Amino acid sequence: MNEYKQRLNFLKEKSYDDFFCKIKQYKQILQKFNRIHNLTHFANIDENIIDSVKILDFYDLHFAKKIIDVGSGAGFPAVFLACILNESEFFLFEPNAKKASFLRVVKTELGLLNLNIIKEKLQNYPKFKVDLICSRALMDIAPLIELCQGFYDENTTFLLYKGSQVYEELGQIKNYKIFNDNFRNYCILQMKG
Repeated sequence: MNEYKQRLNFLKEKSYDDFFCKIKQYKQILQKFNRIHNLTHFANIDENIIDSVKILDFYDLHFAKKIIDVGSGAGFPAVFLACILNESEFFLFEPNAKKASFLRVVKTELGLLNLNIIKEKLQNYPKFKVDLICSRALMDIAPLIELCQGFYDENTTFLLYKGSQVYEELGQIKNYKIFNDNFRNYCILQMKG
């Protein structure tokens, strides 16, 4: 757990013990589920957890009271952001039944009452406006924005976890900031009208 303290500067002001306890619980649940359901092939879970919350070293997300995570999978990044942004309400969209079931167990075991697990595709769900939409390596930027129509307005921010192709994906989009950490580009898009 020392690696977390060294690599996540924002944690200096947070309660280490609670965050680390939740990480430990998450890893135990994932290990159990992976034996049966093979949810993820990540060789280094800690790297992926750090990747999920590293954005908080660069950008304050406490403004976001309602957050959508599109294609939540095994919970990266939303589960770990929810551990820290406990005043925010998260809506995790994961249509895969096994992954949604896993996320429900994680919610219960970690006591993350601010998580809502929705076993549906985002585009099939009734629309509601949110402050932040995040997605990690689900699809290119333009089709993702299209997919999210009805869930955002001019006050919504997108947080996209992207790789080296981020600038090509941005195309004509102008209102963005990129924060880089090694191979990860954290792309913040402001949806200005």
